[in-house]
Amino acid sequence: MRDDVVRKALELYRQLHRYPELSGAEERTAAAFAAKLRDVGFEVTTGVGGHGVVGRLGNGDGPTVLLRAELDALPIAERTGLPYASEVVAQTGDGLRTPVMHACGHDLHLAALAGAAEGFAADRRGWQGTLLAVGQPAEETLKGAAAMIDDGLYRRWGRPDVALAQHCAPLPAGMVAHGDLMTAGCLTLDITIEGSAGHTAMPHLCVDPIVTAALIVVQLQTIRTQQVDPAEPAVLTVGRISAGTRANVVAESAVIGVTMRAYSAATLTRMREAVERVVRAACTAAGTPGEPRITVVAQSPVNRPDPQVTAELRAAHTEAFGTARVAGWPPSLAAEDFPLFATDGVPAGYWMLGTIGPAQWRAAEGTAAAKIAQIPANHSSRYAPYAALALPTGIQALTTAALVWLRRP
Repeated sequence: MRDDVVRKALELYRQLHRYPELSGAEERTAAAFAAKLRDVGFEVTTGVGGHGVVGRLGNGDGPTVLLRAELDALPIAERTGLPYASEVVAQTGDGLRTPVMHACGHDLHLAALAGAAEGFAADRRGWQGTLLAVGQPAEETLKGAAAMIDDGLYRRWGRPDVALAQHCAPLPAGMVAHGDLMTAGCLTLDITIEGSAGHTAMPHLCVDPIVTAALIVVQLQTIRTQQVDPAEPAVLTVGRISAGTRANVVAESAVIGVTMRAYSAATLTRMREAVERVVRAACTAAGTPGEPRITVVAQSPVNRPDPQVTAELRAAHTEAFGTARVAGWPPSLAAEDFPLFATDGVPAGYWMLGTIGPAQWRAAEGTAAAKIAQIPANHSSRYAPYAALALPTGIQALTTAALVWLRRP
């Protein structure tokens, strides 16, 4: 791998990290990624499924390989102390102001893809086919992959022979990890409880949706414990509840945000049905003036890569990195929407990319699992990948993976 490719990728990474953008608002990030692809000779289209970017590089007849990275960041105030730390504050869709941070490694993913793209463009002697470099918007809200597919990604650029992606993980930098089941399926609901507003001095003339919402929140906790097989990993979390404007006013309505995750679609369906029963029963008991509104905000399938693709990728990475740098990956209840790129029967491959620096790893105590628990991981305000090692590994991992299909016979 050329030193100048790594240097430029690191520069892009720091730029992206310093200026993160929220899901659906990734205009600057998309423009920076698109410019890098154009500079090395890709045909680039922007505005796909929102701010999505598609770069195409053809090199004769052969397979089409899609490599995906994500554009968006999170509403988190950064506390890493990095010299290129984000100080961005942005407005959310509901008008609130929030700090923004790349706390999940999407900036590293994009920079690695830009580096791999430059390598393929600079040396076309050892491969043939078509490379699609995709910058996906709105991964954190689980909406961007579907938006790109719905905007004709495969109709306009052709159905790829394989779709590949990697994701930062709390492993030592320089490592990659493969598994049969990578991340969980996810379903997020917004539940709106109608009330009858009024003065808190006359509660008997009102229907308080906050009380009903509180009862629902408590009752929802029994779904995981009582209605899901204890041996099956699954979670149900109430991550948001909002209602009211003043302490002396009974609220008009209350909204509950619920996320469910599991390793099977059947379990997610069973949990959703239980949520609906609990909500409707509580509203009936409270005498709310209208039916509760239960809205699907986001959903994504279980991320179970194609077994044959996984076997080929793991073999290629083992040959490239050595056995000590290639690990197994246990299933995680994290979720993401990359599995939607497997639509229309496209085989998909997915692996984890280590980001923990050597000094940080040595300073943590105990077993590997204990070390990982002590080090700030994804979605932490102190999450700081060791880019000097993780980024070159990410570039090589993408390049090696794509060449499994693109290598010239």
